[in-house]
Amino acid sequence: MQSTLYEPEHAAFREMARAFAARHIAPFHEQWEAAGVVDRGIWTEAGKQGLLGTDVDEVYGGGGVRDFRYNAVLDEELTRIGASGVGFGLHNDVVGPYLLRLTTDEQKSRWLPAFCSGEMITAIAMSEPAAGSDLQGIKSSARKDGTDYILNGSKTFITNGILSDLVIVVARTDPDKPGAQGLSLLGVERGMPGFARGRNLDKVGLKAQDTAELFFDDVRVPAENLIGTEHGGFGHLMENLPQERLSIAVVAVAGCEQMLETTVDYVKGRTAFGRPIGSFQNSRFVLAELATKTQIARVFLDRCIVALNAGDLSAVDAAMAKYWTTELQNAVADACLQLHGGYGYMSEYPISKAWRDSRVQSIYGGTNEIMKEIIGRNMGL
Repeated sequence: MQSTLYEPEHAAFREMARAFAARHIAPFHEQWEAAGVVDRGIWTEAGKQGLLGTDVDEVYGGGGVRDFRYNAVLDEELTRIGASGVGFGLHNDVVGPYLLRLTTDEQKSRWLPAFCSGEMITAIAMSEPAAGSDLQGIKSSARKDGTDYILNGSKTFITNGILSDLVIVVARTDPDKPGAQGLSLLGVERGMPGFARGRNLDKVGLKAQDTAELFFDDVRVPAENLIGTEHGGFGHLMENLPQERLSIAVVAVAGCEQMLETTVDYVKGRTAFGRPIGSFQNSRFVLAELATKTQIARVFLDRCIVALNAGDLSAVDAAMAKYWTTELQNAVADACLQLHGGYGYMSEYPISKAWRDSRVQSIYGGTNEIMKEIIGRNMGL
């Protein structure tokens, strides 16, 4: 079934993004995997090509087009070549909306030009050692001292954690308000005294993506770095999480499509018992089932992107998209690796990397168990 989501201008953007990735990312990604971090220069190159901040107003150096389809195209093209270490999706899809919707004119002028040029890499710090999907359990605190905030605490599993220059930190600004109440978002900048980075975490997959621990020891954050409303952080997170979860679903579906394409090519060429393994009924049935589920996932994903652009994407639909597509991605990865046989377990085969990289998709952005809670509660259960 032919997707009707994209228009000619998106096709042109895709060609540009694909050429950029082929020249500036694909030849170097393996060495970035070994280093555990991408070359910072790739960010400024992306900025020059207009790949960052496509939805940011032109006055700040952005593309000036509020259309998530451009974000999706870039996410798909990076997934297509296995460029799981390049944190453009976190920057554009997740952090971008906070800076666009919640910042003051002064903050926009201060942060957005460098956001679009790639000179300022961003991250968002929610997860803590004892609070992952449970945002109400956040312990990091920011007490008022005059008009400033004194931030203390730690975060973990932070994407772009090593390279980031601006981190949106979720902290408790009112200790007397329980649970979700009393949280605020603070913009913590590289070089602020007391802000330190811990380990670049050694993960099962996403080896080139810098995922770090962050520590805050009496970091003085000026009031001018409060993002959104004081004590309104949880509400701001809930408003922006649907787009984050949809971004994860985009990568999931693109990953399914790429793994299937790779595996179909493999089973056509690999022989066993004197015939291509793709000619065996089991191979055909497994791939037919996965191709059907992937096509259905693509249709639902496309519909969710249309809804997001129209401002109608609900938290429930985003949860459904994130849960279903990432579960499917892991199922496709496992089945496709199995069809590769012993070669699938060899690191030099792309399917092994896709298998490793896929696993975290059902965990971050809120675990899939949390997604089911959101869906179930909406059913009155």
